[in-house]
Amino acid sequence: MGRVLIIGAGGVGTVVAHKVAQNAEIFTDIMIASRTKSKCDAIVKAIGNPNIKTAQVDADNVDELVALFNDFKPEMVINVALPYQDLTIMEACLQAGVNYLDTANYEPKDVAHFEYSWQWAYKKRFEDAGLTAILGCGFDPGVSGIFTAYAAKHYFDEMEYLDIVDCNAGDHHKAFATNFNPEINIREITQNGRYFENGEWVTTAPLSIHQDITYPNIGPRDSYLLYHEELESLVKNFPTIKRARFWMTFGQEYLTHLRVIQNIGMASIEPINYNGMEIVPLQFLKAVLPNPQDLGENYEGETSIGCRIRGLKDGKERTYYIYNNCSHRAAYEETGMQGVSYTTGVPAMIGAMMFFKGEWKRPGVWNVEEFNPDPFMEQLNKQGLPWHEEFDKNLEV
Repeated sequence: MGRVLIIGAGGVGTVVAHKVAQNAEIFTDIMIASRTKSKCDAIVKAIGNPNIKTAQVDADNVDELVALFNDFKPEMVINVALPYQDLTIMEACLQAGVNYLDTANYEPKDVAHFEYSWQWAYKKRFEDAGLTAILGCGFDPGVSGIFTAYAAKHYFDEMEYLDIVDCNAGDHHKAFATNFNPEINIREITQNGRYFENGEWVTTAPLSIHQDITYPNIGPRDSYLLYHEELESLVKNFPTIKRARFWMTFGQEYLTHLRVIQNIGMASIEPINYNGMEIVPLQFLKAVLPNPQDLGENYEGETSIGCRIRGLKDGKERTYYIYNNCSHRAAYEETGMQGVSYTTGVPAMIGAMMFFKGEWKRPGVWNVEEFNPDPFMEQLNKQGLPWHEEFDKNLEV
């Protein structure tokens, strides 16, 4: 049915490749491309499908990308490279006439700042080209938005309060490690928190607001208010929302390491001169921390991510909680990667599947909640991320 090109050979790219290969009736021709071709070749060897092609490409270079797209002629690119590279890949897709999907919004390399404006600015160009661009199709962002759209479609006349809650209760037996790219991860959690309330954005000091939230099959965990990119699109696309927040769990040992890293300047993204060479401290730290791809083998426990929503139905207040729990062990046994990579990679594949099936095919630039959630929700249950619902219970937040 479709030719797909996956850009990125990290943990998420590995999961996307495994899941795409499992759905050969949809994805008939597959290529994996990365700055390091040997990583792509290793993924193909692990999958055991010699028909999957590989290529070397610099995702910062539009001309290289266009040449690769024109050679392989994919119908869709699944971008699971770095968020810094979203715009070059979108530009190349426009030049080569290729549809686009990513899992995280663009951020400039020199500023830890998350905003959709740069990608939304491409909307008319994709419309005029007759191409579809699907933004933020991981878990959060991604499934969190689809869960919200599903709730709005089936259970609420007006959604008023939205809390996205993300718990990783796993143990990788490392003193300190991040579950995805350390540079992106540390940039994300060390910036100011932000939430939406009564039509305005409220800024908070980093990790200054926290509370215990009880997660299914896990129990209570200290959860911290962060800013997360899907809040920006969700309050735009569901204007009845009065308040929207995002919460994520962190253990005290992790936070202690993080404070030390910040205090000694290793979280800085400002270049410094070292022995006549310019280096970025955070990029050096990334080089010495454990590779997130290598955490899966000894990872125990599970993740729990969901949406807790309060609003009105037929004039009465109701609450709704929808969530998925994902086992790190099960994710590793299927794909060789831990649960955080799995929960991002599986939805990216499903989003591409929705495009090839014609369910999510609409010229322009779209966030996932702007499409019909129902066929995507059906595939979550089939592809390894089953979801559960609870109605009219205490949401704790």
